Amino acid sequence: MMGFLRMVTPPASPPTKRSRRRRRVRANGDGFPVFLPKEVKDIKDPFARALAQRIVRIPVPLQMGNFRGCVMSSCIKPIVQQHDKSPVVLLHCFDSSCLEWRRTYPLLEQASLETWAIDVLGWGFSDLGKLPPCDAASKRHHLFELWKTYIKRPMILVGPSLGATVAVDFTATYPEAVDKLVLINANAYSEGTGALKDLPKSIAYAGVRLKTLPAFPLVNF
Repeated sequence: MMGFLRMVTPPASPPTKRSRRRRRVRANGDGFPVFLPKEVKDIKDPFARALAQRIVRIPVPLQMGNFRGCVMSSCIKPIVQQHDKSPVVLLHCFDSSCLEWRRTYPLLEQASLETWAIDVLGWGFSDLGKLPPCDAASKRHHLFELWKTYIKRPMILVGPSLGATVAVDFTATYPEAVDKLVLINANAYSEGTGALKDLPKSIAYAGVRLKTLPAFPLVNF
């Protein structure tokens, strides 16, 4: 078999300036994409490190409000596409990223499932230098454009917590894009904030800090 592979595999051509430059843009010396925060190299969890090295940005066209253009959207792409099975698309919880699936993603790949782990618009590691709207409608539209551009087949859409809210909202609007819906500890959007609006600002903002800081995508591993 090895002799056969050597026979049919053409010899590698020397790298061109363009290919060397592309590799420098893709990853730093530790194998992580250069657009990730520098703290990524301090992650100890081997599952998180391995998955972080596979994060890519793909252009997703988006037209919402006054925003017109492509959002370079971060995700984990499948190595191969299995056209005989529905692709699995993983969303994430509030204030998190695709790294949330660091232990689940390898198991799905081992089961020969075409698996995508996608950063919901407004979170994760997408390039939001030109910030589009990040409301519920924009998150839904962004996911649809990503699906329409790259996945193109009805998917098994998985959403935990707030990601389940995005998944339900998306499925209700674009049922043709979803084969099955998997919800984990689902939350929901609500109109207004009820009695929370009467909280003193100091208490409200303390709650925001308590929720947000430990949930930073590269921490709490």
